[in-house]
Amino acid sequence: MSDDHSYELCRDLQKKNSHITLLSYGKKYGSAAKNFFRLIRDVNLKKFEYISLADQDDIWMSDKLSYAISEIVRRNVEAFSSDIIVFFSNGKETLIKKSHPQKKFDYFFESAGPGCTYVFKSEALQKFKNSLIVNGNKFRSITLHDWIIYAYFRTHNMIWHIDSKPLIKYRSHNSNHIGPNVGISALMKRYRLIKSGWYINQVQKITKISSIKNKTSFKLEKIFLLKNFLQLRRSSRDAFILLLLILLSIFKV
Repeated sequence: MSDDHSYELCRDLQKKNSHITLLSYGKKYGSAAKNFFRLIRDVNLKKFEYISLADQDDIWMSDKLSYAISEIVRRNVEAFSSDIIVFFSNGKETLIKKSHPQKKFDYFFESAGPGCTYVFKSEALQKFKNSLIVNGNKFRSITLHDWIIYAYFRTHNMIWHIDSKPLIKYRSHNSNHIGPNVGISALMKRYRLIKSGWYINQVQKITKISSIKNKTSFKLEKIFLLKNFLQLRRSSRDAFILLLLILLSIFKV
């Protein structure tokens, strides 16, 4: 629900542009993930060639869509995301790199980056939508839509490119569910989530959902994770941190 008259502004824009469609308004879904699941489920994706996710409070670079689509075509991939620039209320800006080389199992442990950088071929996202419709109950407990979408694409052998060109200025504020991994406070927030069991719980659910009707060699077992820890996160630093957490049994499996 919005209290800044954005709905009225969108309604005025719709009157001037037939390409804009407003969905029914007023229901609270309770989380960003549920909001995006609802949008993906209810929008007629087949009307479009490409689909991009957007958050209202981020700033797009002027060439965000044109560059993303050109790279999807040039690389012949199904999905695109990119690095981001995080900006804070004090004016500080920081580059966040998400484009480390993709690993064999990274999608079970992290997203491809913030969903606001995601651009898809329409027919590829339609496959995810079909699974969302059929397995809707299983998606309700997923906290991060960008993570499960990335995992679904990767487990279904759809090629995903993560670009090093930052195309979004990502607004950091207290209401970010996870937020950018910048500074000690962000590190401690992630540690608390891991210690509480939230992280392993999401890994378990995402593994099950994304692997429906699709076999994978991945095993959520301690020995398997220890042997393959370098394949669990794209950043080597993050892979070694996860290894340490597994060894200390903070990340319990």
